[in-house]
Amino acid sequence: MDIGSKIRAIRLESGLTQEELAKRLALSKGYISQLEHNLASPSMTTLFAVLEVLGVEPSDFFQETLDQVVFKPSDFSKEVNGDLKHNIRRILPNTIKYDMEPIMIEIQPGGASIKKDRHAGEAFGYVLESEITLYLNLKKHVVKTGETFYYKAKKSHQIVNHTNKKAIVLWISTPPMF
Repeated sequence: MDIGSKIRAIRLESGLTQEELAKRLALSKGYISQLEHNLASPSMTTLFAVLEVLGVEPSDFFQETLDQVVFKPSDFSKEVNGDLKHNIRRILPNTIKYDMEPIMIEIQPGGASIKKDRHAGEAFGYVLESEITLYLNLKKHVVKTGETFYYKAKKSHQIVNHTNKKAIVLWISTPPMF
């Protein structure tokens, strides 16, 4: 791993000069230059201090691959639930490593999402097509095309399509739950 080049790239991305980074760390500009050119090896304490100033978690810094930012339909996966009459498209792969999980759920007439028990977290939804009924415990809320919903997941929750048309919802939960 080229630690120096990674430090330099993150520093530049952060809009800092070597001198500004050195000042924030109480180090010399020359030492920062040596780190970036792999002419000096930082102690773990110094490396962690550099990463903290740059706003980077050590676990992210040591990942060998760059985080993907843009995802294409070929990156998505699809699950079909015939019993509940819905399809889920996972529009962000490997959601387990993220703080939130966005999905597109298509619910056929008379279909529903899986009923989730209360848990820590939050959920947001945007109805793209048709309308759904959101059940939070025993209270129901009708949400139509172009409308959104948001709730803390401290109550059992489920969405149901009571219409005669397919409903499509962008649904985002945190932490990942689907």
